[in-house]
Amino acid sequence: MRNITLFLMLGSALFAGGYKIPETSLNSVALSAANVAHVSSADSAYYNPANMVFMKNESVMEANLIYIGLSDVNYKAAGIDIESKKENFIVPSLHYVSHEIGGARFGLSVVSPAGLSKRWDDAPAIYSAQEFSLQSVEVNPSVALPIGDKIAVALGIRAIYSEGVVRSSSPIASRDMEGDSIDFGYNLALSYKPISELELALTYRSKVNLSIDGDATLSYLANSSTSSASVSVPVPALLNVAVAYTLESETTFEFVYERNFWSEYKELDFNYGEGVNPVTNVVFGTPIAKNYKDTNVFRFGVMQKLDALTFMGGVVIDESPAPDATLGFELPDSDSVSFSFGSRYQINEKINIGLAALYSIREDRTVSNGTLDGEFSNANVLMVSSALEYKF
Repeated sequence: MRNITLFLMLGSALFAGGYKIPETSLNSVALSAANVAHVSSADSAYYNPANMVFMKNESVMEANLIYIGLSDVNYKAAGIDIESKKENFIVPSLHYVSHEIGGARFGLSVVSPAGLSKRWDDAPAIYSAQEFSLQSVEVNPSVALPIGDKIAVALGIRAIYSEGVVRSSSPIASRDMEGDSIDFGYNLALSYKPISELELALTYRSKVNLSIDGDATLSYLANSSTSSASVSVPVPALLNVAVAYTLESETTFEFVYERNFWSEYKELDFNYGEGVNPVTNVVFGTPIAKNYKDTNVFRFGVMQKLDALTFMGGVVIDESPAPDATLGFELPDSDSVSFSFGSRYQINEKINIGLAALYSIREDRTVSNGTLDGEFSNANVLMVSSALEYKF
């Protein structure tokens, strides 16, 4: 099994600061994930399950396909001008909200909450990051209950399966690792609607420690060995505070403040089983400092409802958690600004379809940390989402 989780911790962000993927539905792509306070479609099961209480009493499901295109990141230094490979992916997701059952609403989301892929063909990048790739699947059931007419609360369970590959090679050393993991966490949500036009929300997703187990083939000089390998790294907790206001024209504005608790990620520490040469173990098993910092994300979204059409747009300002001192080819991360737009069309009472796109522009980043002394550029991301929602 391919240890995408190992990569998740080592590797480069696909869509946001760090290695999380905030956009897992059509509305989240169209609104730059500013769909927490006002969310009222099937993806409320993931973004704010408390809002399921305020939805129409019917079951609703959304099936979604997201195309993700990663540009070829450029690195320039004295005498060096190299590019990573371009990457293209199709990522599916599913969201479901039940009708009322005994006064409660139940939700289920199947999404990819984190991911990355970074591959280089040229030195010196291949010395540490010839390939870093991550795939993950989260199954997130939830239940929501009303507290009076204006307040609702929700609780969910996070089960994350992840797998990936880490490869590096140099004239004197190489590493080839694979592994996988199943890990658990929880999420909480609170919604408050003091008046019909104003919606307030507070959501929290817990930290999930990815405890990866797999196999590794390591070589250093004349020594080569294969053994078990393990590592534990956190997917950080995050807190969302959101407010939305809807005008008489059915125009809704939403602002989301997001706090990501990346400071839990202090180091990357691989452990190997018996049979690894002591010198080789020092080369590949010495903990690698990461020292990530907590980050702030600011999301702005606007939605305009018409008769059969709904138009959406958004902007997100995102910070990178990776400090200069620990930045490497496996994570050429930087601050970013993203712009998004999309629409839905109501075919009939039961079915609507939609299309959305998001483009993330990452800042060029100059690094001089003793290992790297150059500039990363062109680390941009395009997302295109298509979805079908069905009510029954």
